Amino acid sequence: MPKTVGVIGMGYVGLTLTAALARKGYVVHGVDVSPRVVEALSNGRVHVYEPGVQEAFAEHLGSAVTVSDRLPEQPLDAAILSVSTPVDLTTGVPDLSHLAAAAEHVAETCAPGTLVVVRSTVPIGTSRAVVLPTLAARWGEHVRLVMAPERTIQGQALRELVELPQVIGGLDEESLRAGVELFAGLAEQIVPVSGLETAEMVKLSNNCHTDLIYAFGNELALIAEQHGLDPLEVIRATNLDYPRPDLAKPGYVGGGCLSKDPYLMIASTSRPPYLVDRARALNERLPGHVAERVVELVRQAAGRTEGVRLSVLGWAYKGWPATDDMRGTPVADMMPVFRAAGLTVLGHDPLVADDVIRAYGGEPVSLDKAFADADALLVVNDHPDYRGLEVESLLAGSGVRVLFDSWRILDEAAVLRHGVRYAGIGYLAGERA
Repeated sequence: MPKTVGVIGMGYVGLTLTAALARKGYVVHGVDVSPRVVEALSNGRVHVYEPGVQEAFAEHLGSAVTVSDRLPEQPLDAAILSVSTPVDLTTGVPDLSHLAAAAEHVAETCAPGTLVVVRSTVPIGTSRAVVLPTLAARWGEHVRLVMAPERTIQGQALRELVELPQVIGGLDEESLRAGVELFAGLAEQIVPVSGLETAEMVKLSNNCHTDLIYAFGNELALIAEQHGLDPLEVIRATNLDYPRPDLAKPGYVGGGCLSKDPYLMIASTSRPPYLVDRARALNERLPGHVAERVVELVRQAAGRTEGVRLSVLGWAYKGWPATDDMRGTPVADMMPVFRAAGLTVLGHDPLVADDVIRAYGGEPVSLDKAFADADALLVVNDHPDYRGLEVESLLAGSGVRVLFDSWRILDEAAVLRHGVRYAGIGYLAGERA
């Protein structure tokens, strides 16, 4: 018989896992506390953009997949907790109340001995300190608990849920065996680890390391900027045929994981870490720094900033793999700088809805109008639609005098031929200190 599981939390993590499990033959009961989310999913309307998820729901909804505001009364092989664990960015304190509430719901609804899987990203020790006591209070010694972190990248989640190793740490040997058996039907490789805390730290280590790598690329760009050097030239020459780890290009670091998980690692320590917090601080500073650079370039080109029209291309936190996710978007930290300078901000994104752009303070426009109606232009992400832009024709006859190409994906020579100032992160064409 197919395994029957409940997935509590229909955000990005729970939704993609539900789709992936259904495609592998599991029966999945999705749960969410939001009536809007439950109503939409129950009618086949997927609220998160991720390739393949809409198709999976269209195929399996009503048979292998159901969605409700609570778990069913029928027995489940496992209940997977995939709720959000947000962080207050002003204090760095994680909010684990959603996880505690989900554990309470499982303890009330499921039979003792049901395998409980913590899928949410949490500070080290959370599964044992928050989830276990709630289950034990109702189930006594009949608790089977594992931590199996989600580690997918947006845009490739359904593939990576199968192809990436699934790390599993158990409360005890019985829990670990049950966890391995559950995920063996989904993933090609299982990596058992020694306990709950090890699995928790694996997830945090992945994302903190990524944040740190990107921070180093951004640091190089800021140093190159002071000397009028091209950071991409430095990085390319540094990496070419050199056997040590590659340096990352400079760029914004956002999203639901990288903007939050370093704080969860910090919350796991009794002493402030040496690197994790500084890398996060640098990456959080970059969007504001770029916005200030854009304002200064506009002031130099136009002699003023008040009323100058700036088109911002790319409002999602990243362009590839493509997403509509606004969590950790650099635009959030840029807009206060633009407002203070009096800029009129026009906005375009291939996936982000117009009402979302308006909510952030932009005026939605078509891609053609983003060039035709602007005095300056800022490319924030590297969506494929922007990589293929024919800047020769788009700039011809436009009033654009400054083009800040964050990811350096456009034809620099073509931009300069139109008399437009061209810049990128840590770079200004023609500048040498």
